Amino acid sequence: MKTPAYQQIYQSIRERIREGNYMPGARLPGKRVLAEQNGVSVITAARALEMLEDEGYVIARERSGYFVADPADVTVIRPAAKENEESFRTEVLSSADMDGFPFSVLAGTMRRVISEKGEAILVKSPNQGLYTLRKALAGYLSRERAMDVRPEQIVIGAGAEYLYGLIVNMLGKEGGWAIEDPSYEKIEKVYRLQGIEPEKLRMAADGIRSGDLKKTKAKVLHVCPYRSYPSDISASAEKKEEYLRWAAQGERWIVEDDYESEFDVRRKPMETLFSRTRNENVIYLNTFSRTISPAVRVGYMVIPEGLIERYQERIGFYSCAVPAFEQYVLAELLDRGDLERHIHRVRRKLRNKL
Repeated sequence: MKTPAYQQIYQSIRERIREGNYMPGARLPGKRVLAEQNGVSVITAARALEMLEDEGYVIARERSGYFVADPADVTVIRPAAKENEESFRTEVLSSADMDGFPFSVLAGTMRRVISEKGEAILVKSPNQGLYTLRKALAGYLSRERAMDVRPEQIVIGAGAEYLYGLIVNMLGKEGGWAIEDPSYEKIEKVYRLQGIEPEKLRMAADGIRSGDLKKTKAKVLHVCPYRSYPSDISASAEKKEEYLRWAAQGERWIVEDDYESEFDVRRKPMETLFSRTRNENVIYLNTFSRTISPAVRVGYMVIPEGLIERYQERIGFYSCAVPAFEQYVLAELLDRGDLERHIHRVRRKLRNKL
């Protein structure tokens, strides 16, 4: 398969940065200049620059262009000892470096919700979750993750494991499922409990090995693109494109488990597979257990528009097990910006420790 033009441009500039031909702080040719030099469209050149930014090689400055990243400004992806297709990784910090969500803010929000909502906190939640929370999440995902979704695409559930089971029932067990090897043990346990024997695809330094991905006959691929546990591997921009190309062949699905990605220390968070795909074949998953507290057993998934009808037909009857009170509290934290302020504060602290 021929390498897409935007990836060729990305790879060329990346190698020049690695080899020192472009020094930190150097300004790169603009997207129009790159397009003219390479005989491609401006959109293609822009995609290459966005991939470089995603990987931390460059930073974008408004109205100034793209500049080679300085280690003092951003986490740079550096080559490992061996120079091959598995030769790079993202420098990350331990979870122990992260501050917890301010208890005073959480307690104050709880008191305000009780005072303002009154007995409404005792009402049974709609099956997909409160519209108030789903609307707040849609706004948050648009601001922070460049995901343009409607509240109708969001499903609230009692943690990630619960949502894994819902996805199985929505997509069906037939056709085969694949997971990363190694991967978070609960992912495999939930799938086995659902009667699925997931195929294990070995990890390289930038994500699932290309050979394993090409060979799999699975129809569903469960991936953790950011700091997959326990390998701590983040998928590169190229690898993400590879996942999406795989999913575009026939009726295939990607389950994107985006745990902890909010604390990526780059100034621009990694683009999600959900926001990158041009097809409706990615289901996005995340929780509040890392951004707020492990005691907050609330997760959410975002399904493509094309899956809404199937969701309603197959599993729309499942009750939401998250109390309305917790959902109102989370909606307040999102609408008032408290969660985003906490995330940005932690990310600044992590950057300062690099």
